[in-house]
Amino acid sequence: MSLDTGTVIGAIVGIMAIMVGIFLGGGDLASLVNIPSIIVVFGGTAGAIAMSFPLGRVLQLQKVAMKSVFSKPLDPAETISDLVRYAEVARREGILSLENLIPEMKDEFIVRGVKMAVDGTDPELIKTIMDTELEALMERHEAGKKMIDTIGRYAPAFGMIGTLLGLIFMLNAMDDPSKIGPGMAVALITTLYGALIANCFANPLGDKLAARDAEEVLIKTIIIAGVMAIQSGDNPRIVESKLMTFLPPSRRAEIEASKEAA
Repeated sequence: MSLDTGTVIGAIVGIMAIMVGIFLGGGDLASLVNIPSIIVVFGGTAGAIAMSFPLGRVLQLQKVAMKSVFSKPLDPAETISDLVRYAEVARREGILSLENLIPEMKDEFIVRGVKMAVDGTDPELIKTIMDTELEALMERHEAGKKMIDTIGRYAPAFGMIGTLLGLIFMLNAMDDPSKIGPGMAVALITTLYGALIANCFANPLGDKLAARDAEEVLIKTIIIAGVMAIQSGDNPRIVESKLMTFLPPSRRAEIEASKEAA
């Protein structure tokens, strides 16, 4: 696992943009701290999340969020290269020889597919099992992303609730000018908190998790196609041609250029 610099840089740029805007506008950070607003937005959002999902999943929220900050680099070209190499070994020495390569295989998904192929499992069953595992992976990712998306949906809503509360307090205190200011502060700052949570945290992290899911699904789809091609005894060149179709033309051109240069 490595730190995702894009997520970190994006968070820093977003926070700095807000800070610079505050200072250039002549504002004071201390004036943006309002305890009642914090309780309404953060407490209300936390309560809504606890009501929306099983407690066990809620307790995993931190791990889900960290997946957008820390990630394992995924390179489809490297996966294709490995699968082509396994196809060459299987073609030259027989598919049973792949069992000797299992210790060096980096992806457990490849290991499971190759083990089934080596054991002589029916091709249809291999594909069914691997497709089912991929679908389960996508469902787990979607469940984690849904919690983040729910935060992005509820935080602004509780910000509006705080705004309504602040307006009510302000209207009830029209005869006392000293209470109008605090009431207006609650009204405005709760909306700010809700918008910050949604746009500086929940929505960007949700989008990053979706991108992570797409990357991993692509890798797993390539692996399924590669294992099935190896199991059927395809020529390594054919295997490579099949798998390269998953990459965009520009990436294919880069790989071909690097081969020619080598």
